[in-house]
Amino acid sequence: MERLKAPLKNWIKMGVAALIVILFSIWLGNGWVLLLLPFVLDIYVSKFIPWTWWKKIEDPKIRKVFEWIDAILFALVAVYFINLYLFQNYKIPTSSLEKTLLVGDHLFVSKVAYGPRTPNTPFSFPLVQHTLPILNCKSYVEGVQWESRRLAGLGHVERNDIVVFNFPAGDTVALGRQAEDYAGLCYQAGLAQIRAKGANPDTLRAQGIDVRALCLKIGRDIVNTDKQTYGEIVYRPVDRRENYVKRCIGLPGETLEVRHREVYIDNKKIERQPGVQHYCYILSQQPFDEDLYDELEISKENSSRGQAGMDANGNYVYFLPLTLQNQEDLRKKPYVKLVEEKSISEISPMEQTTYPAGYNPKWTVDDYGPIWIPKADSTIKLTLENLPIYETVIRNYEENKLEVKDGKIFINDKEATEYKFHLDYYWMMGDNRHNSADSRVWGFVPEDHIVGQPLFVWLSLNPDKSWVGGKIRFNRFFKYAGQ
Repeated sequence: MERLKAPLKNWIKMGVAALIVILFSIWLGNGWVLLLLPFVLDIYVSKFIPWTWWKKIEDPKIRKVFEWIDAILFALVAVYFINLYLFQNYKIPTSSLEKTLLVGDHLFVSKVAYGPRTPNTPFSFPLVQHTLPILNCKSYVEGVQWESRRLAGLGHVERNDIVVFNFPAGDTVALGRQAEDYAGLCYQAGLAQIRAKGANPDTLRAQGIDVRALCLKIGRDIVNTDKQTYGEIVYRPVDRRENYVKRCIGLPGETLEVRHREVYIDNKKIERQPGVQHYCYILSQQPFDEDLYDELEISKENSSRGQAGMDANGNYVYFLPLTLQNQEDLRKKPYVKLVEEKSISEISPMEQTTYPAGYNPKWTVDDYGPIWIPKADSTIKLTLENLPIYETVIRNYEENKLEVKDGKIFINDKEATEYKFHLDYYWMMGDNRHNSADSRVWGFVPEDHIVGQPLFVWLSLNPDKSWVGGKIRFNRFFKYAGQ
């Protein structure tokens, strides 16, 4: 009982800590967390365990070392739990959400907005997604994996939300081409091989050959063996896949279609957000200077390929990504003669790969679908025609055995003519519509891949500027991330 005669302030600290543990246990729905309560009592009151034994070391230098170790360990544990359940920092690496979010924006991401997930890989190094820098090894213990579930949050994903999520196609990754989905790489490699042998894909299709399946089969062998081009092939758990940030366009149970760059949901056109931009054909009587690029907030990534030369009348020709407001602003310039929005096929003749790879050669990022977005507890009829759209969902995201034998579909060794989905799925797109690898390229985002919602920009660094030449974008500090 002597050990329980602690100062009142210690009892108060113990009470607060115990309340946090109890509430955390209720939130997690896990009673095992309550086993921490005796340790909380001991830390603040009874002190049977010598938690700060190092403070009794006589040598001040050694004592200082242990003091730093203690502080670092406490910080790592605190950062781990804050990063896991409450908030996370995210840096915008590409221009896929330009003009809404710019390259170099640092975001404060709330995980409680949609409810944090319990980890798949509980033993991992804080603030590192999947690979430790310098050491170039995995930042998590792969042998210990838990079944993840989502805790109660403040709300649900809604249309036009900016959302951070784990890259859904990042389950299988070619380390040499990490930004591209594995299926797309296999299809492109197989298609290139077929063409290299003199075969025409359209002719093969006319002959009744499943070109998509053929390309995937040939390409998979190429990608898996060509280490110099594609690197090692690795598998990553859901919470260790790359973090992406896009705008949610389609919700579970809706039918989405893109017609001439405009998005339709359930056959109704949805209004463009202010930050959405497409490439435009521009004629100018004088060359554009750096100040104009800054005014339009166009990064070097996009402006460097913007000038296409001059036309027969001596006008400067540009192809630049512009919002509707940008287009209006440019038309007011006295030296600008024409601003006309174009489709990506008019800008670049290169063949595009859309989801699912090789499914419909006529689909592009500007004319896509219609495609139905799976909803939990909804059932669809499965056919050989629509199976390519949902096979990744059925096999990878919902972990079923899926096969096609003699023209029939088998799920978990049973013939299937329909399928009931277990998760909700979302359709994500970047605002920089012609320079964004998004759901049009790699498909649906499962509900269990959702990480959180960006709240605001807390720091913005322009990668195209020097520290004394405007690198820090002060006007973006504390800007709401959804605007």
